[in-house]
Amino acid sequence: MAKYYVNKNAQDNGDHEVHELGCSHMALPENRMYLGEFPSCHGAVREAKKTYAKADGCFHCSLACHTS
Repeated sequence: MAKYYVNKNAQDNGDHEVHELGCSHMALPENRMYLGEFPSCHGAVREAKKTYAKADGCFHCSLACHTS
């Protein structure tokens, strides 16, 4: 299980990126929200979409959930 966070600030395309703890592309602590522990990025992205309709996995740490 890994800990996941979502960036509170949307990217230019409107997506809020989901990151696994330790990713070098994570937002600063004040700009991210803890999602919880999940066995994969899929559950973390589902959780992020409860708050942000447009959520996507990070290309670097959650590639399996990266769609745009």
